[in-house]
Amino acid sequence: MQRVYVNGTEIPPQAIAAEMQYHPAPSREQAWTAAAHALVVRELLLQEAGRLGLAAEEDANGEATREESLIQLLLAQETTTPDADEAACRRYWSANPEKFRAPDVYEAAHILFPAAEAAAEARAGAKEKAIETLALLKEEPTRFAALARERSACPSAASGGLLGQQSRGDLVAEIETFIAALEPGQICPVPVATRYGYHVLRLDRFMRGAVLPFETAAPLIARQLAGGSWQRAVSQYLRVLAGRADIEGLAIDAATTPLVQ
Repeated sequence: MQRVYVNGTEIPPQAIAAEMQYHPAPSREQAWTAAAHALVVRELLLQEAGRLGLAAEEDANGEATREESLIQLLLAQETTTPDADEAACRRYWSANPEKFRAPDVYEAAHILFPAAEAAAEARAGAKEKAIETLALLKEEPTRFAALARERSACPSAASGGLLGQQSRGDLVAEIETFIAALEPGQICPVPVATRYGYHVLRLDRFMRGAVLPFETAAPLIARQLAGGSWQRAVSQYLRVLAGRADIEGLAIDAATTPLVQ
C-alpha cells in the first residue's frame, strides 16, 4: 500500500492497519482505503484545530480523548447549521407519515417443541411433533390451547400458549417474519424453526400503529432534520479542508472554495 501524508505528516502504516478492523469491506484494499480515509480526515481536523490555536483539557482517558475534544471544539466553532422551523418540520411529517407511527402491536400464541440447533436428531423429532400437532389443529383449530398446555415446552403453556401483547422486535425474527404474513385468527400452516426448536404459531390480533400527531412527532423531526443538516455541513467543511491541504497517497473528495448549504 502507498504511504499516506497530510501536509507532510505521515499517517503511520501501522495506524492504518489497526484502523482497518473498524471498516469491514469485501477486499483488503477497500478496507485499507476506508481506514486511511478516516485517519486522513482525523489528521486534517487535528491540524486545523492546531492552526486555530484550539486547546482541550487533558483528562484521565489520555490523548485519544483530548483529540476527540479538540475535534468537537473545532466542528462546533467552524460549522453552523440552521434550526428546523415548524414549517419545515410539518412538510417533513406530511411527506413521511410512515416514519412517525406508533409501534405495531400484535398478540400471538405458540406451541414449542424444543431442540438445540446443533442437535440434528432432536431437531428432526421436534419438527415431526410440530407437523403432527398442525395436523390435529387442521381438523380442530379450537384445540390449540389444550394442545399447548399438553405439549408446549414454553412457560406460556400454562396460559394455552398465549404470548401476550408484543411489538416489533420483541420476539425472534423468524417468528415475526411469519407473524407478518398471517391474518388474525390464522394458524401458520408450517412449523416455524428458530434456535429454540420448532413452533406451532397462531396470530390472534394485529394492531397497526397509528400515525403520530405532528405535535408528538415534532421534536423527533426537528432532531432528524438538524442531524442531517449538521452532517451536510461537516461534509462540506471537510471538503474545504481537503482542498486546502496537500494530501499524498490517497484521493480525497475536495473543494477549493466553501460550499453553500
